Amino acid sequence: MRKARLVFLFAAVWLSLTSCADDKNKGIKEVSNEVASIESPDLKVEEENVKAVIRTYKSALENLTTEGTFELFADSSKVYESGGVEGTYRDYIEHHLGPELGHFESFRFSDYNLDVEVDLPYAFTTETYVYTIVLNQENSESRTIRKKGVATSVLKKTEGDWKIIKTHSSSRDYKPKK
Repeated sequence: MRKARLVFLFAAVWLSLTSCADDKNKGIKEVSNEVASIESPDLKVEEENVKAVIRTYKSALENLTTEGTFELFADSSKVYESGGVEGTYRDYIEHHLGPELGHFESFRFSDYNLDVEVDLPYAFTTETYVYTIVLNQENSESRTIRKKGVATSVLKKTEGDWKIIKTHSSSRDYKPKK
């Protein structure tokens, strides 16, 4: 009789605990789903915001300016180009791209494609393109450079804004298909 009471008591306690655990888990799942639906961003909107950052940078280059581009990059950004480490974006502009832009008559992208993957708080982009640079005329001769390029960038969303934290580009001579 004593054993029967112990078994009954154990079964009652076990059922009570598992029932509470199920209710607790159900409640946690419901609250978790509610929070997720409130906080989950529209990834399509985020993707478009990332594209806007990349396209703004591309547009500035085509307009031969760096105006408005510093806000697109994190202060601690890293820039890599064709096997070289350029430093931060500010370093890259001051010692590389900035002076180069002054020698360009035009800078145009064609066959441009931009792929974006958002995985908050990060985004990953890949750009493929052909770029054509016409250098300013020196001694009455202009020179045109045409290359096929690819660039990958990592962006991070901080304080509501997407910033480029790393970017790498490389290029090779462009040989159009015949």
